[in-house]
Amino acid sequence: MKIKVRRRQLRTISAATVGMILLSGCSLDNQYGRIGMPEPATEEGNRILSLWQGSWLAALIVGVLVWGLLLWAIVAYRRKEGDGLPEQVRYNVPLEILYTIVPLMMILVLFYFTQRDQTILTKLDNSQTHSVNVVGWRWSWAFNYDDENVYDVGTPGQPPVLWLPVDEKVKFELTSPDVIHSFWIPAFLMKMDVVPGRNNQFAVTPNTEGVFKGKCAELCGVDHSRMLFDVKVVSRAEYDAHMADLKERGQVGKIDSGRSEVAGVS
Repeated sequence: MKIKVRRRQLRTISAATVGMILLSGCSLDNQYGRIGMPEPATEEGNRILSLWQGSWLAALIVGVLVWGLLLWAIVAYRRKEGDGLPEQVRYNVPLEILYTIVPLMMILVLFYFTQRDQTILTKLDNSQTHSVNVVGWRWSWAFNYDDENVYDVGTPGQPPVLWLPVDEKVKFELTSPDVIHSFWIPAFLMKMDVVPGRNNQFAVTPNTEGVFKGKCAELCGVDHSRMLFDVKVVSRAEYDAHMADLKERGQVGKIDSGRSEVAGVS
């Protein structure tokens, strides 16, 4: 009797512990709730974060169910002394149908939400306030601020800084003269490949002031690890002042995707 009571208490404590762990990650502001993702710094980031969380939640539910069934089968059907050869089952049509339909439905549901969010996030309606042409090459970046007709360019030894105004929508056009790169700003929860001969585009609205790290996320050669840049999200007044500073320095015009026109690149 005491053993049964202790087992019940153990199950209750275990369930309560698991529940508290899961509930502790329900808030978007909780680092465990974000499941490794940084806190979103754009308006679009929460949609990406929700998709990430939903995918992990589905995986957790399936994992717990599978682990539970495996442990139950191991304990309940373990071979005991004196047991003979168990009944051999060759096939079971209802179970095989279930094993096929359930995973297929899960994949279709995940596909639906992924496709829905991807369509929304990559849709361009020309409602942006600013346009920035990003040129990625081995092994740095150039940023052309199309509306202000100025540019900034970096080198592997001196990463450039991408300046953006807070709470204003920015469209990025990604180009490359050499190999495939990948434009990634982790805090924006957005990453897109930079492909030679193709203009990939996306738009985001930064809503948090600060300095964020950016990098190339596609292995592109010897100095791939040095292909870094910073992103500085500032007030509109600070942004305008920086654009004026670029003009004063003579960085007027546009760096195109030809490597010969990028200063300091050999």
